[in-house]
Amino acid sequence: MTDFSDLVARAVSPEMSREEREQVYTVVRQAVQRLQTRESLEPDDPRLLLQRHLIEESIRDCEFDIARFLTLRKIQQARAAQDAEYEAQFAPKGR
Repeated sequence: MTDFSDLVARAVSPEMSREEREQVYTVVRQAVQRLQTRESLEPDDPRLLLQRHLIEESIRDCEFDIARFLTLRKIQQARAAQDAEYEAQFAPKGR
């Protein structure tokens, strides 16, 4: 399932809106559903349920990674702004 998670992670990016990422996830869900239909799995087959669970888990992992990335970027931007403000206020003038 690691390969699948990597595939999903490569299909989305932090620069995408949440709606764009959700469209990708919908396509992924539909593709997996088509594969499951080809396998003729019964709706209550434990393998089907496990696959669905793993798909949703992979999507949650991707969203967590994106949220973490965006949070760290905001922290870095805030730090850069604080550093610039400090430099403007306390740096020796005329150098």
